[in-house]
Amino acid sequence: MKRTFACLLLALPSLLADVPPPAQQIAASVHAAPEELRAGAAVLGYDSSGSVRVLRKGSNDLHCLADDPSNESFSVACYHKDLEAFMARGRELSEQGYQGKERHQIRWKDVDEGRVKMPREARILYVLTGKGYDSDNDEVLEPYLRWVIYTPYATPESTGILAKPGPGPWLMYPGTAGAHVMISPPRP
Repeated sequence: MKRTFACLLLALPSLLADVPPPAQQIAASVHAAPEELRAGAAVLGYDSSGSVRVLRKGSNDLHCLADDPSNESFSVACYHKDLEAFMARGRELSEQGYQGKERHQIRWKDVDEGRVKMPREARILYVLTGKGYDSDNDEVLEPYLRWVIYTPYATPESTGILAKPGPGPWLMYPGTAGAHVMISPPRP
């Protein structure tokens, strides 16, 4: 009973959120992708219940995720389609109330034990944040784009990339299924 009530409370912001129409979610989300890949990217977005669903099928290898209308900050992402199972598991765990380190560890264990497919080759994730999206002018307000290159189980020794934030690329969560290279340019 307590878990059901907690899940309803967690879902309440999504249920009450003002969900933009699919065309607006698509337009905003593809801004995270390189321009030449935007038209062919598959797009996942939100319905009025807060559930993620396919808004547009794609014709290339990129999937984009629309901004979550239940969250005040603006964030969209596009990633290689081979990361979808990993990303979907992360969304599922978030819906169940798992966050931070616990969420990561469960997902990594799922990959380690073969329940979630994760490519062994490097795969890209583009993350675009900003103050919001102006649909009238089709622009992200104060955009900041960073890149994440998933390299499962990579280590500083296997890549030559340091595992601490600093200027330039760095390796986050080395040695895990979720190891990735962070590339965060200086903010304007």
